[in-house]
Amino acid sequence: MTETSPQIHSTPSTPSDAQLESVPLTAEHLLTNRRPEPSGGWRRLVWLLSAKKIIPAESAAEIERRTLIAQAQTPVARGHHRIAVMSLKGGVGKTTTTAALGNTLASLRGDRVIAIDANPDRGTLGLKVKSETAATIRTLLAEAPHILRYADARAFTSQSPARLEILASDTDPAVSEAFNAEDYRTVAGLIERYYSICITDCGTGLLHGAMGATLDLADQIVLVSLVAVDGANSAAATLDWLNAHGHADLARNAIVVLNAVEPKTDVDLDLLERHFNTRCRTVIRIPYDPHLKEGAEVDLARLRPTTRGAYLRLAAAAGQAFSLHPDRSH
Repeated sequence: MTETSPQIHSTPSTPSDAQLESVPLTAEHLLTNRRPEPSGGWRRLVWLLSAKKIIPAESAAEIERRTLIAQAQTPVARGHHRIAVMSLKGGVGKTTTTAALGNTLASLRGDRVIAIDANPDRGTLGLKVKSETAATIRTLLAEAPHILRYADARAFTSQSPARLEILASDTDPAVSEAFNAEDYRTVAGLIERYYSICITDCGTGLLHGAMGATLDLADQIVLVSLVAVDGANSAAATLDWLNAHGHADLARNAIVVLNAVEPKTDVDLDLLERHFNTRCRTVIRIPYDPHLKEGAEVDLARLRPTTRGAYLRLAAAAGQAFSLHPDRSH
């Protein structure tokens, strides 16, 4: 008796799960004519000469820029995110960094961004935008019980062309010194209701009244360092202090800004960057810019392209933390 060979039935092969990659069903992926409009250069010239029919492939720089913008536009996980901009040393560009970062984020996002001046001495954040009101953080505190909607809060701020709102401090140092931790918590609670992102321009002292509350409530910090030996040492000392006083997470996830306030320096920037990269999340270099040297209002349109690009990288680095879920128990 001969054995019958088993019948082999061939069935159409089906792709495995690994082969079935999910393709987003968006216009950008499905429509061949939805490449972003070229913003400039030869690509835009080709696009215009072809009656807007030919869109050349993007360069690596343009792809990087789109990626950075997308990171800066990251939605805020819990509806509100606090950034503290710090420096142990004065004159390093901390307030300018606050204004430029805030303007960059506000220009790219659709939600509300505010910068507040928490300097215990006479703060200068109010000088970085055209003044629309004489109100200060102190007058906002006095009217806190009557602030019930966004329009009420807006009456105390000035707004830049990029849509950044600024809550200025008092010009009298004697009055500003009275701004303590409880005051900051009150202001922070009000701001949280109406704004998605709050950037706090801190004072230079680590022990003044409002600093403790600022660090307790901060979701991330931006530590500004001058491109100089003493500035770098001050920034390193600030990280040491944060690690020694219960803020190791903030130090480890900090963004260090190496801010050039002079056109040339003999400081080894690569060495500085390598040092801080071992101690924090990322390092951003801000080049010298004559517009920022003026010390007046910060206008993104007047910055050099390289400077705007540096602040975009800073905004993108900050944006990478927006999707995290911070602990609000403190």
